[in-house]
Amino acid sequence: MASVSVSHLVLFIASLVVAASVAGTVTNGVDRLNGALSDQSLDVSTQVRTDVEVISDPGSPVYNRSGEENVTLLVKNTGSRSLPTDGTGLDVLVDGEYQTAVTVEPIDGRWRVGDVARLHVDAGILSAGDHRVKLVVAGDEEVFRFRV
Repeated sequence: MASVSVSHLVLFIASLVVAASVAGTVTNGVDRLNGALSDQSLDVSTQVRTDVEVISDPGSPVYNRSGEENVTLLVKNTGSRSLPTDGTGLDVLVDGEYQTAVTVEPIDGRWRVGDVARLHVDAGILSAGDHRVKLVVAGDEEVFRFRV
């Protein structure tokens, strides 16, 4: 009779040890998942608060206006946060080719909510025909089509 009680006690202690180790492992996994979700929510918050619109007229001349073979677009910040005026976080593609020579010129000296900036893209020589510029700002994508 005593041997049954001892064996039950040993099994009970063993089950407590196993439960404690499983709980520790699960808690660690949940903490890592919580941290990852927090990081992701900050990224999504930035993406949701960022929005731009190209307000240039596709029918107006946007290419080679200054004789420097560049594309000049008017871009309005329609999001809920200010955007950097140095072009940080702004990716520009012209006809699918990534452009590195991009200049942001805020009209009022800043690019806050509701403000407009001129975007100068050194696109090189573009052939006659249809072209497109794709802007990507913190996950927000805008496409502008024009004709040369």
